[in-house]
Amino acid sequence: MLRAVIFDWDGVVVDSSAHHERSWEILAAQRGLLLPPDHFKRGFGKKNNMIIPDLGWASEPAEVDLLAEEKEAIYRSLVRENGIEPLPGVRRLLEALRSQGIPCAIGSSTARPNLDLPLDLMHLREFFAVIVSGEEVTHGKPDPSIFLLAAERLGFAPSECVVIEDALVGIEAAQRAGMPVLAVATTNPIEMLSSADAAVLNMSDINPELLASLAAPEKK
Repeated sequence: MLRAVIFDWDGVVVDSSAHHERSWEILAAQRGLLLPPDHFKRGFGKKNNMIIPDLGWASEPAEVDLLAEEKEAIYRSLVRENGIEPLPGVRRLLEALRSQGIPCAIGSSTARPNLDLPLDLMHLREFFAVIVSGEEVTHGKPDPSIFLLAAERLGFAPSECVVIEDALVGIEAAQRAGMPVLAVATTNPIEMLSSADAAVLNMSDINPELLASLAAPEKK
């Protein structure tokens, strides 16, 4: 029985990868920091407090936080300058879920201002009853905390919420939360998404019926 849907953000609701990758490059250039060629793929879906130490840029929490804030400020300036759009199929899916009375949430490692700005620019805020961002949990994905908090705020058991994810760490987080997970191949080849309960090529392939097929059956 499909009770609620939890959407990851980057790569699910929007394709912000170009803006994010560019913001890391700008920060590295401004600070004179080294940025390995595979940095973006290696850090995709993770919180900045995991990415920055992994890059070897900083380890002290205060310095990590400062670099993270600079990076996200650059990202938001790029969004304002260049705009951002929902991925094809997202608005139609949200409208279909709303018409069936199925509440939706965002569960993302992204900083809250990085959610608020695009949500308002794209006029999508009204579709989400709950928004959980990376600052609200101690541990980011693949830890399940983000998804568990989203389910709690929605008022449903984890097994009653279907997650839509694109990142491997997000799929693992949903599974560790005890939630069915539908993977979308926006950032990884579909062949790499076999650990999810099901996988599709893009958001346009998703409808409420597909999500309902993954939900835990209603207990008698």
